[in-house]
Amino acid sequence: MRIYLPASLDELDPASPPLSARRAHAVTPALRAMFPDEDDEGLEYAAQLAAADDSLVLLGERRDAPQLRCVVSADVADAAVLALSDDDDVPSAVELTRAVPQADVICAHVDEPAAATDVALAAGGDEAAAARLDERDLLWYDASELGSVPR
Repeated sequence: MRIYLPASLDELDPASPPLSARRAHAVTPALRAMFPDEDDEGLEYAAQLAAADDSLVLLGERRDAPQLRCVVSADVADAAVLALSDDDDVPSAVELTRAVPQADVICAHVDEPAAATDVALAAGGDEAAAARLDERDLLWYDASELGSVPR
């Protein structure tokens, strides 16, 4: 199963331990039901955007981390993911129950460095900054490029 894991850039350093188990996002039956006319690519994008929002929450808790949204894409065994059934959760939310080794990371989607000010403000609760981030696309980096992502 492809998951979209909210992360911080410092978690992608080559010497970092595996990405810990946490809430992630995926194309779930609930997401498909919410967008019945959307194709797989559109559903994956919706899950990625939800993970980017969760990355802001993570960065709000980790002010020492580079203040850029980061979403890690990884393929994990279906058994490593539990569906969340809380009505308050977004329909793509899942619980990752196992750590993801760095070797299993496929790619990451990261803000460009110019977004850092808005990311820091949005992570602190600034709704105007969050709205500006909604207008920004995350940049794609292959797993082999993660050590050279601008910060």
